[in-house]
Amino acid sequence: MPNQSATEPTRAQIQRWRKYLADEIAEGAIYQTLAQKKTGQEKQILLGLAAAEARHEEHWRQKLGVHAKTVRPSLRRTVLRFLARNFGSVFVLAMAQRSESKSPYRDDDDATAQMAADEQVHEEVVRALATAGRAQLSGNFRAAVFGANDGLVSNLALIMGIGATGVSATFVLFSGIAGLLAGALSMAAGEFVSVRSQRELLTASRPTQVTLTAAPDLNLDANELVLIYKARGMNDEDAEHRAAERMGLFTCDCNPTFSLNPEERSEELENEHEELGSATGAAATSFLLFASGAVIPILPYIFGMAGLPAVILSVALVGIALMLTGAVVGLLSGASPLKRGLRQLAIGWGAAAVTYCLGLIFDVKLG
Repeated sequence: MPNQSATEPTRAQIQRWRKYLADEIAEGAIYQTLAQKKTGQEKQILLGLAAAEARHEEHWRQKLGVHAKTVRPSLRRTVLRFLARNFGSVFVLAMAQRSESKSPYRDDDDATAQMAADEQVHEEVVRALATAGRAQLSGNFRAAVFGANDGLVSNLALIMGIGATGVSATFVLFSGIAGLLAGALSMAAGEFVSVRSQRELLTASRPTQVTLTAAPDLNLDANELVLIYKARGMNDEDAEHRAAERMGLFTCDCNPTFSLNPEERSEELENEHEELGSATGAAATSFLLFASGAVIPILPYIFGMAGLPAVILSVALVGIALMLTGAVVGLLSGASPLKRGLRQLAIGWGAAAVTYCLGLIFDVKLG
């Protein structure tokens, strides 16, 4: 029999405790689901979190006693459970981190101090688990978000400014297409040059095989081979030792740290180059990301709309896209999706408003 409180709980308490109970059950299930997809230490950590949620669940069952009827968990935790079952863990962990950070237990006398402390620790544990996934996504995700946002904001601002001058819808459309191509090509060219330059810098810094080819003919009394190893960061003793080895004076190497095979070191540097990706691939990705955002503002004009309806629909479509990208950023960073979405929206619409006002001014002057 579950323990009951000395005094009968109020209706408000019963409703609140049932909500807590449902959320604890849902959170435990989320961590259990994620643990099934993991191995090793990460799996054990997730199972540990699930066990903690089970302890919290039991607390509310005892508090409720005969009133411990399961109710639906909050919408946030329902969505989390769905994502945990069907998608990768990065988004789920990011959302779980936010849920743990908003625990009401610190301000509720019916929850124990240990439970409140548990939730604080859980937030930090989930934050640490999400770090690796965020690191893997950060580069590509950043490029995707900024590329698409650049296209959205710049082309919306362009067609708003052009449209406000009173020109025809056809002129606005072709201006938008020109803006799309110009921006996408500029992004692609910049990415191509950036990646290619970085690869060239790495190649220029790679050690050559001169230590092998020149060593036999060097002057033993003025051994400039030592200077190479000093320039690569060795101290005097290690540099002289390595130079003597290269010149064949002896074969023993008392500092194996500096005895890496030149061929192995070359392979490592080549792998570093591969991590950068190809310049052509980076350029193509940037082109497509920018174009995917830049095409949205001109969709109404592509389908033959004109005037104020086209402007309103264009602004609305871009607003939806900005809210979505901002919300995704918020989810991954553990911040409020709504606030991040509104921030993106304010930036995009603000830029468009400025160019629209400039277009109106030019229209007045030209008219």
